[in-house]
Amino acid sequence: MQFKNVEWHNYQGAYLPKTSPHINITLLKNDARVLLKKSRTLFLRYTDEWDRNEESEFWYVVKDKFKDMEELSGNTKSKVRRGLKHCVVKKVMCQEIATKGYATYKNAFDGYHTHLKPMSQKVFHDNIVKTSTYDFFAVYEKESEKMIAYSSNIIDGDVCNYTTIKFHPKYLKLYPSYALFYEMNKYYLKDKGFRYVHDGARSISHDTNIHTFLVQKFKFRKAYCRLHVVYRVEVKLAVMVLYPFRNILKFFNHSFINKISALLKQEEIRRSFAT
Repeated sequence: MQFKNVEWHNYQGAYLPKTSPHINITLLKNDARVLLKKSRTLFLRYTDEWDRNEESEFWYVVKDKFKDMEELSGNTKSKVRRGLKHCVVKKVMCQEIATKGYATYKNAFDGYHTHLKPMSQKVFHDNIVKTSTYDFFAVYEKESEKMIAYSSNIIDGDVCNYTTIKFHPKYLKLYPSYALFYEMNKYYLKDKGFRYVHDGARSISHDTNIHTFLVQKFKFRKAYCRLHVVYRVEVKLAVMVLYPFRNILKFFNHSFINKISALLKQEEIRRSFAT
């Protein structure tokens, strides 16, 4: 939905702006009420104060400079070189991922600790085709030419979001992750001259190992910003009632309670900006 010259989209019950994170969103109280009513979602979430100097409880993991191998540690350099020795990284069309990427997706998914079920091969194929406007990178084992990793990237002007990345767990010893991130960083930051690349915002529901990996190995950094959340009236009431019990609820392992805990963690982060 287009609202006040900003495109918004529904993501798991939340309404988020479909923009790069450096675009500061401003909503008056009445605007927020109108947007909530039109969207019929549970809450709005957006950010401003992009890349503030002061550390805060919300951030995006970004990289805005590419210094080739010289910025990497000796250990990371070695793994990048081994990855490039054993793997081939290519920018490909979406159909290549749709037809050859399911084994990587399914095997990666099987390693997750989640109550969710993996997509069928047909649903996977159709979902990839629907995102044909994205950029796609694939990693192949040199010896067998088998696809062992892929990334789908959202391009917004001169900003790239590494939105979905999967690695086949059987081939991690070939260091496909090191080869893929090195080549994508080089392509977007050096060859294309993009403003920055990013791997999304702080995860509220769980720790994200990939963010730690990117910061430690490839010199990504945290771009701090301010989180705003605006609830529907009934959702705000529920959050106010349950908030005092947030530290108790997080010990329950149940899909619905886990969602409530994530909502309350988000509220905790939101409140950190009000102090």
